[in-house]
Amino acid sequence: MTSLPGTLRTAAGEINVERPVIVGVVNATPDSFSDRGDRSTAGSIRQVEEHLANGAGIIEIGGESNVTNRPAVSPGEEIDRILPVVSAAAEAGAIISVDTYKPAVAEAALQAGAAIINDISGGGNLELMGVAAEAGAGVVLMHTVVEPKTQRWDEAAYPEGITAHQLAFFEERFETLAGLGIGRDQIVVDPGPDFGKTPAQTVDSLRGLPELCGLGCPVMLAVSRKDFIGAINHRRPSERGPGTFAALAFGLDCGGRLLRVHDVAGTRDFVQVWESLRGELEVDPALRIAEEIRREPAKGDV
Repeated sequence: MTSLPGTLRTAAGEINVERPVIVGVVNATPDSFSDRGDRSTAGSIRQVEEHLANGAGIIEIGGESNVTNRPAVSPGEEIDRILPVVSAAAEAGAIISVDTYKPAVAEAALQAGAAIINDISGGGNLELMGVAAEAGAGVVLMHTVVEPKTQRWDEAAYPEGITAHQLAFFEERFETLAGLGIGRDQIVVDPGPDFGKTPAQTVDSLRGLPELCGLGCPVMLAVSRKDFIGAINHRRPSERGPGTFAALAFGLDCGGRLLRVHDVAGTRDFVQVWESLRGELEVDPALRIAEEIRREPAKGDV
């Protein structure tokens, strides 16, 4: 495997990406496709606190769902949704990524303490990328061939092969961003599961992760609860945890290191076992299991 980058440069300084970094998703929006929890501002702030307590290394806050059956919200409304959450996360000492494709939202979030912009429009908006460049922010560059909040399933969309298409897409974007002053050490590559892809095309794109990991940028595994998992397992979003962990395991073995997930505590436990079995996390020879957690309590003992 090509040597993977050790750091990601952001507006909050460098992040160590040699080991897996859990990116905890906070949907500060009432219409998330996968999360039916408390989406109020107070609820989103509580989720930030829970994610940090459970081991998230980055908090990603979004104020507009990508569901295709809802219209886009205005930049002002999106700012109103996320800014209190960004401010609270910054006060808690979090490294913050903001999921937006709107320049005004990105600028407001960066001024409030965000360090990374996750652009689901694919990095083609030069005004947005200019805002990120001016702030010295990290950029998540997601592969997509569709506009935000739209879907297209076309089995003939990638005649050259989806991985070849993605490699050319990212190289072109790297060149454009370099002209704005954004270097590869600031860029995260995201293959964009489900964005402009059928479930089968998403599977093919993830099979190409070893090649994407050779681009010299950290790779984000944004597979949590995605449609391709539901299509394979025939499960609703809330039931896609096992499939998510399987996709994360595959992606980690390919070299992906940023794990964008909804279930931070479960992902932390998964990563602990994964690293232990690989010898990347030291296991004490005297390791034993405490009696109180060895077995489930007998009925009536709780």
